Amino acid sequence: MISCITFQDKTMDEFATRTYGTSGLDDRPLFGDTSARDRLINLAVGGIASLLVIVTIISSFVFPSLPPKPLNIFFAICILLVCGSVIVLIFWYRQGELEPKFRNLIYYMLGSIVLLCICANLYFHDVGHDKQSNAL
Repeated sequence: MISCITFQDKTMDEFATRTYGTSGLDDRPLFGDTSARDRLINLAVGGIASLLVIVTIISSFVFPSLPPKPLNIFFAICILLVCGSVIVLIFWYRQGELEPKFRNLIYYMLGSIVLLCICANLYFHDVGHDKQSNAL
């Protein structure tokens, strides 16, 4: 019984001091430092997407006239729900819980949001919709 306790204590001490092949405790960032180019791309893509989402949400309430159409509000809620999932992915990525390959997924989803916002704004402003002529 005493030898079992000694074995467990010794094993736990070994786990506490392991360095996993590095010369000391490893406190490096998980994905390394980001370059200025990566930060600029992240800010540009995020800024454009955020601005377009804000314009779309405001347009859904204001256009074509007050009070807003329920379909416009539904469209805006759908866009906000997609944005919520992207925000969670960005948060997890910045915490280091996602691998770097997920950055491409985040860019893809942001591109999809931009396209969805463009479609929504075209719908809200009746672009491409033929007006009926009252000539006859």
